[in-house]
Amino acid sequence: MATTGLPSDTDADIARVSEALAMITPRWHVRILLALGRPLRYSEVADKVAWLQNGQLHPKLQTLCEAGLVQRTEHTPRHVTYGHTDRGAALLPVLPLIVTWAEEHLEKADRPLPAIEQIEDSLTLLTRRHAAAILWVLKSRGEASGRALARTVMPDSDWTNVYPPLRQLVADGLVDSAGIGKPYRLSGAGDALGPVFGALSAWSAGQPLTQAARHPLWGRPDTAPAPKTWVSNQSRLPAPTATPAPSTNGQISSLTWQHRDLFSHATPARSGAALAAGGPRR
Repeated sequence: MATTGLPSDTDADIARVSEALAMITPRWHVRILLALGRPLRYSEVADKVAWLQNGQLHPKLQTLCEAGLVQRTEHTPRHVTYGHTDRGAALLPVLPLIVTWAEEHLEKADRPLPAIEQIEDSLTLLTRRHAAAILWVLKSRGEASGRALARTVMPDSDWTNVYPPLRQLVADGLVDSAGIGKPYRLSGAGDALGPVFGALSAWSAGQPLTQAARHPLWGRPDTAPAPKTWVSNQSRLPAPTATPAPSTNGQISSLTWQHRDLFSHATPARSGAALAAGGPRR
């Protein structure tokens, strides 16, 4: 059933991406997924996420299993392991794209942040209510008034209800406006979410992530993205590309980053130009 006034295929695309974000945004979900580098017993998972109190881990694992990202395998009544499903493993390559975006566009924190925190901060911004739909509309139209956005994004609601999420997106640095009564448009940071949204769209539609560049709205098939240094792990990681490279058999090649790298601390600060421009709120 349509949830916006957009064409049905676009509406479905937004719904799938929003659902994918909702799977991984809840607190600790990404950290648990990263802890599962291989199938682990419950006690082994608990050791890797020791900050979770007793009783917190099991419902998180259950939720991830219900989402189809984690599989519980009962080898014997006393031997149960948790590991990634194929869908869960296929989602992991999106995480470096989020970190690459965050390094360039999130405002500088008071302290160097591990890449895992960059991911969590970014996901919080992207799962604001109506955020995906508003960003989709502005990407497709270039700019739009609040009333026009409301007619498209929430056609069955009072049009003034669009302003709270719009103001939040402006405060987060993903949307710009010249002032009261002026149209809204994507900021540079909002527009730069293309690789992230393209990859999430491809994943949620069951396509390889190499299809992200061909997304009808967010893709840039004629532009080869320049490699960017992953600042949080500059000393250990090669520069990532916007989408994972395919192997000779058509599958996504294994990533060079390791799960533990996402927890390491960022060391270099962003350039002065980036800091002067500001960035989305954390």
